[in-house]
Amino acid sequence: MIHSGKFCDKKILIVDKDNKKKNDRTWCFWEQEPGIFEPIIYKQWEKVWFHGQNFSRLLELSPYHYKLIRGIDFYNYCFDLIGKQSNITIKPGEIKEIKNEEGRPAIIIDDEKIGARYIFNSILFEKPRLKRNEYFLLQHFEGWMIEAETPSFNPGEATLMDFRVGQEEGATFVYVMPFSKKEALVEYTLFSEKLLEQQQYDERLKDYIKTVLQIGSYKIKEEEFGIIPMTNHRFPVNNGNIINIGTAGGQTKASSGYTFRFIQKHSAAIVRQLISGKSPVVKQTKRKFHFYDSVLLNILQHKKLSGEKVFSDMFKKNKPRPLLRFLDNESSLGDDLKIISSLPTWPFLKAAAKQL
Repeated sequence: MIHSGKFCDKKILIVDKDNKKKNDRTWCFWEQEPGIFEPIIYKQWEKVWFHGQNFSRLLELSPYHYKLIRGIDFYNYCFDLIGKQSNITIKPGEIKEIKNEEGRPAIIIDDEKIGARYIFNSILFEKPRLKRNEYFLLQHFEGWMIEAETPSFNPGEATLMDFRVGQEEGATFVYVMPFSKKEALVEYTLFSEKLLEQQQYDERLKDYIKTVLQIGSYKIKEEEFGIIPMTNHRFPVNNGNIINIGTAGGQTKASSGYTFRFIQKHSAAIVRQLISGKSPVVKQTKRKFHFYDSVLLNILQHKKLSGEKVFSDMFKKNKPRPLLRFLDNESSLGDDLKIISSLPTWPFLKAAAKQL
């Protein structure tokens, strides 16, 4: 997004190379109160399952709700709001470069250069150069929206994480978002350094649906695939008046890949700054949460413990409410100490000492 002039009399140009006409992704998140996207919540749950290799638990989330938004609903909702604003223009095109020229930001769209007062950039142009004790894993996933031939799901209970799958490539789990007794989104997810071959995602989804969900006959209605970087690299907040947002602005939680809610909180903070006449540069995540994420990435990168072991201990020994606060970077020191004490002491102490 490009913003020029005073905030109260701004002209905004939104640039994207994709026309956003397909339902190509979903976003899942939890929150206590209705948010700005409440009108397009496709489905929400108050109960979710966690399954480890030797442990299962149905989590009562109240006062939280676990919510799902479909990509197409999000695009249509946003473009409808944008279309009602006379000062916003949408420009299709590929962004080739974003740079500063004599202290003023400029963007190259295809072969056209446009200057602005502020540029808000969500593009991660290249993998960052990692420093000592920095890690870079990928969260990659393939999901199928399936319709079973017979009733196979409880639409009142979702599956947040199911680690009852092979863990050979790294932390691997499936989540299941049921929309009705016959329909659900089934997503196979890994935390690892490398992607799989396409057929491997397909084969493992088929196997999970057959052996764990015990569904023999179904049809695939939609498919999605995604890659989210998981890194404790400190992305620059800004370069002059080029303001980084999204993953490029450090809004992906390094230890889990959660992004949607962090982007909303960051965007709201930027808007508050602009409305008050201040710079839209917003401080990064609190140091303690960055440290916690770095320790877990150290554990996963060096395979000191399996992701299945770490998350199983967290969900087995802690109540859902403080755990969700912890995963949202909103926990108190008391929450932190209780959750940290529930994890294997010696591996985490050694990883923490290395990160310090």
